[in-house]
Amino acid sequence: MTVFKPASSNPSFQNSIEDRLQIKRLLEPTLIISTNAGSDVVKGLTQRPKTLPPRYFYDDRGSELFEQICELPEYYLTRTETKILQSYASEIAAITGACEIVELGSGSSTKTRILLDAYQKQGLPLHYLPIDVSAGMLESSALSLLADYPSLQVYALAGTYELALAEIEPKQLPNRMICFIGSTLGNLNPQECDVFLSQVKAALQVGEYFLLGVDLQKPKHILEAAYNDNQGVTAAFNLNMLEHLNWRYEGNFDTSQFAHWAFYNELEHQIEMHLKSKRSQTVELRTLKLNVHFEPGETIHTEISRKFDLNRIQQELKTKGLVPQKVWTDENQMFGLLLCQLQDKG
Repeated sequence: MTVFKPASSNPSFQNSIEDRLQIKRLLEPTLIISTNAGSDVVKGLTQRPKTLPPRYFYDDRGSELFEQICELPEYYLTRTETKILQSYASEIAAITGACEIVELGSGSSTKTRILLDAYQKQGLPLHYLPIDVSAGMLESSALSLLADYPSLQVYALAGTYELALAEIEPKQLPNRMICFIGSTLGNLNPQECDVFLSQVKAALQVGEYFLLGVDLQKPKHILEAAYNDNQGVTAAFNLNMLEHLNWRYEGNFDTSQFAHWAFYNELEHQIEMHLKSKRSQTVELRTLKLNVHFEPGETIHTEISRKFDLNRIQQELKTKGLVPQKVWTDENQMFGLLLCQLQDKG
């Protein structure tokens, strides 16, 4: 684990951010090979059907592609959640008061600016703790924010949610709010969701807040268009997972021999993303000492995106002691934003 200050070619700018930015790496990029490294890949690619953990989407290139997805005309989620935040961020700030903002999967922190503006407008101090697996994305987004918010303090954690939630230090402001916006909760199956919410609960003290964004159930044609965009950005994002494995584990996946496949499973209320093999082929991951054979049409299941019933998710949160204080949706009931408060540490 390392803590580093970002480089800058401008000494005066560097001095201005030295006291306002710290980035801690919880996963060392140079220590890729370890006893357990890649065990999840081996397990996923040697079972039927084959699977890969969604965390392999997010190398630096994958994070960039996801930011592009968020700007696509078919991808309603980002636009809709952004409008909700713009309408109610001032109310969120008024409810929480002086509050450290912890964001899981922060990416470029674009929507975070809406919250920072609301807290700044009410004269409240700005403390931001972004968490992302991409240290490169954390550094670039933090530098941009620090340039625009002169009083902002940023303490970034580069690592998984599990590692980062366990590493959060005691808060310096009267309150804290963990933000999990962007509908990412939908990428977890029900069991994983239960574990994740337990981790959030453990990271909070009674009276602290959890801001959650969830995509709501809606017609199939709207959902499938969002994950099969005309520009092919989502397909590139999906296929980039294989390039990430090539780099990380010395693989020889030929991405031209796999195809993106996404559809809505109406029974499970979830989008499913797969990579489909175009032909019979065998792939080697040298670091993992693994050879994987694919039949024509065989798939790797890479992601789910669950779509929620608003009443049901509120009940699930309450069972964790995370009691919804306010629930906001757009006029078409496409997306939900829930501000919860931990009322029972259990």
